[in-house]
Amino acid sequence: MELFKSTNIDFLGKKWYFLSFSLVFSVAGVLSLLFWHHVPWGVDFRGGTQVDIKFVNKVDDGRIRTAVHEAGYRDAKIQTLEPASNNEVIVSLPEQETSEQALDRGRAEIVAAMERHFGGAEPGKIDLNNAGSAQLSDYLLNKDPLHLGTDAASRYAQTARQITDFRDKNRSGVLSAIDDLNGIVPSQVIAALKEGAFTSQFGVRSVQIVGPQVGKQLTHQAEWATLYSLAGMLVYLAFRFEWIYGVAAVVAVFHDTLITVGAFSLTNREITLTVIAAILTLIGYSMNDTIVVFDRIRENVKLLRRESLSEIVNRSINQTLSRTVLTSGLTFMTVLSLYLFGGEVLRGFSFALVIGILIGTYSSIAVAAPMLVAYQNWRVERTGVAVVPGAAGRRTKIRA
Repeated sequence: MELFKSTNIDFLGKKWYFLSFSLVFSVAGVLSLLFWHHVPWGVDFRGGTQVDIKFVNKVDDGRIRTAVHEAGYRDAKIQTLEPASNNEVIVSLPEQETSEQALDRGRAEIVAAMERHFGGAEPGKIDLNNAGSAQLSDYLLNKDPLHLGTDAASRYAQTARQITDFRDKNRSGVLSAIDDLNGIVPSQVIAALKEGAFTSQFGVRSVQIVGPQVGKQLTHQAEWATLYSLAGMLVYLAFRFEWIYGVAAVVAVFHDTLITVGAFSLTNREITLTVIAAILTLIGYSMNDTIVVFDRIRENVKLLRRESLSEIVNRSINQTLSRTVLTSGLTFMTVLSLYLFGGEVLRGFSFALVIGILIGTYSSIAVAAPMLVAYQNWRVERTGVAVVPGAAGRRTKIRA
């Protein structure tokens, strides 16, 4: 299937527009990385405690920040998850001490602060929105509202799981009232819960704790993984084609990575382990797209010796344009759907791929290929002879 036939777009004639575009976004990203948001590492890398809190009603961020400040955390980061109508926020606590016990204590302090400000806590009663199934099971076993016999423990454990499953799966982690459980558990159980339980205005959906040593180790591993992948691509392309192809491809991929990371910094999105996985994925994707263009250039260099390299590169890009648009377009539609409908957990991963696929496709045409022409022009100025790599181990002379 071909979308375009016999196209003759002068891509190299627009190289200065491409260069301006790349410079603007690259410089903006670098400035943000250096002076604005810096590298927005997630809790996976910087260490600390990240608490996902779901509220029953919309809550002002100022009230949340006040509660966090009272718990002793002045530099906590509060992020509202999209869509805002879900009333869900992420509270990220900075690393203050080096022990896992201290980080776990931070989680408990945040929960206690939220209870003071939003919980409507009733002393001596169980908070249904933050209680675990074991706590509920013990409470029901002591009350025994169903007057069970020898199998009371297993029956109440099952009832407690029904309550927490309904709360977490059907009500996104929070119950607005105990009566929400009508039809889920027997009425005797609901009556017993009304005696010794209450529903707070929030529920802690998840807590992620990463120690500082683990965070530093993950940061180094992520950096080395990216560098190793770039070095491996350089060696592969230098072996398969010639070294200039490898250099051009790695420069293009570095360009893609820089713009993608810069986009995260500019939008202040956290870089997590899943984002690193996405960046490594787009490195491979961009490299594959670049290899397709390079392979066609190498073939045409041997077939069209009377044409200049600029003409050969333009023709090669036009010949592969239909394949590039089809492949990149379908992949982009997939990751865009993932970004729009995949939920908050996959938002960072899909955002990296959305940016990476667009920039990766662009760089194959606007960065990697023009570097070959720039190399030839440099050779002409230096030696007066235009020589560019052909097949691996061979060099082909063409017109300047």
